[in-house]
Amino acid sequence: KGLTVHAAAAAMDTFFLSHGSPAICIDEAIPAHGFFRSWLPAAVAGTQAPRAVLVVSAHWETDTPAVNVVRGTNDTVHDLPGLPDEMYKLRYPAPGAPELARRTKELLEGAGFGPVSEEHGRGLDHGAWVPLMLMYPEADVPACQLSLQTGRDGAYHYDLGAALAPLRDEGVLVLGSGTATHNLRELGPLDAPVPQWAPTSTPGSGTRSWTGGTVGHGKSDRRALIVFVPKLSFIRRRQWHGQVRRREAIQGEGALR
Repeated sequence: KGLTVHAAAAAMDTFFLSHGSPAICIDEAIPAHGFFRSWLPAAVAGTQAPRAVLVVSAHWETDTPAVNVVRGTNDTVHDLPGLPDEMYKLRYPAPGAPELARRTKELLEGAGFGPVSEEHGRGLDHGAWVPLMLMYPEADVPACQLSLQTGRDGAYHYDLGAALAPLRDEGVLVLGSGTATHNLRELGPLDAPVPQWAPTSTPGSGTRSWTGGTVGHGKSDRRALIVFVPKLSFIRRRQWHGQVRRREAIQGEGALR
């Protein structure tokens, strides 16, 4: 299945998926499991399935942009140790999306992000197949991935996300995947009380404002989120972009590494 480049009925929304533990695909007790299962029934991304999915995963980092070009079926990459044995038996045989991969390459190189390399032997890492397995369980939506750049800053990834904007009008669902917080050493039981140092998710404060205010300080997971900031309104985009650049100017280029 390939990608036909023409305008869709309406522009696709873009989403950042804070997928949490990869075990969400086998553990129904994890709240995110139910959310991702509801993706199609609740028409979260619209009533029509996308023509293809582009996943910008925090778990694929390269010096320069790369896309995986797969003709046929994507391999399922089990790239994390220490998971339940059941996890390593799972397969998500989504078809590759080579035309989307090359369209992504075309857009990025046209915006000055080249050269963009093509990876022909790489399948979908857990940042892609774990949520997609729940969101599109029939594995019938073509999918490909775009890497993040380890040594580049938030403004770079913001501009990279802006370069991908035309895909929204071409029926492509663009997803960022990672985890908004990633201090696994502090991970406790699901029913444990929220630590006092952890911000709450009260609307207008806590986690929402904390994420917006500190996203520029993160590593690869938050770079995956930064790629999707361009979908905000123009004024908010301009303000956020300026904050990122000012923060980096004050703290130096190493602030986001």
